[in-house]
Amino acid sequence: MAWSAGVERIIVAGGYLEESKEALAIAETDARLFCTDLLTLSREGKEKGKVVAIGECGLDYDRLHFCPSDIQKKYFEKQLELAYTMKLPMFLHMRAAAQDFCDILQQNKDWFVAGGVAHTFTGSAEDRDKLLSFSNVFIGVNGCSLKTAENLEVVKGIPVARMMIETDSPYCDIKNTHAGIRYVKSLWPSKKQEKHDQECLVKGRNEPCLVRPVLEVVADAKGIADIDQLGNTLYHNTCRVFFPHDLDSAAEALLASGREAL
Repeated sequence: MAWSAGVERIIVAGGYLEESKEALAIAETDARLFCTDLLTLSREGKEKGKVVAIGECGLDYDRLHFCPSDIQKKYFEKQLELAYTMKLPMFLHMRAAAQDFCDILQQNKDWFVAGGVAHTFTGSAEDRDKLLSFSNVFIGVNGCSLKTAENLEVVKGIPVARMMIETDSPYCDIKNTHAGIRYVKSLWPSKKQEKHDQECLVKGRNEPCLVRPVLEVVADAKGIADIDQLGNTLYHNTCRVFFPHDLDSAAEALLASGREAL
């Protein structure tokens, strides 16, 4: 359903070695699929034109029972070095760790030349502004970014020129209890997994086509009437970071016009 809904490319994220292998295998099944990766696989996948970022990596202080903060910080620095070595942008994760995250980026700014996106952003306005102080960091927004009225105010303050939208499927959908739900206009039929078909979604599972409701919420939260122009600008932000060789002069002109308008 993603393709019929207008999705043009999907980046499949891997969080550890086995996931990264699976992500690369999935990406190789369709020309419109790409992935994030780690060192050995990134070399192989980059040669095939499939690996477009290093990650998912970063800091998560909400899950210290999985890995203590000192280990997270140590290997986050190594991942920054890896991104520099591979000349790839980064698919970043930052949860309840904004100060250490931004300190490490600043201390390793010479490694962080290709930039990246801090995806599934759920932080405060202060966290947002810390990220925006880095000119090559974009902020990724999905359903988890749109839960509360405070979240919507934070998203409202992200410049369109520094934003991306995502689903992070199969998680992070916009639920009926979220503050952003009142702005959602697009609906898709869904059925339980054992009954679903190609014309509907799996009930309770976030899917790539549901990036459209994220766009709708962002547009309303920011008071932007031209949702198509907003979508074009956000899409080209994504291409600029992850698919820079595909941005022709016409696309750059569209991006520039969108930034001026928004």
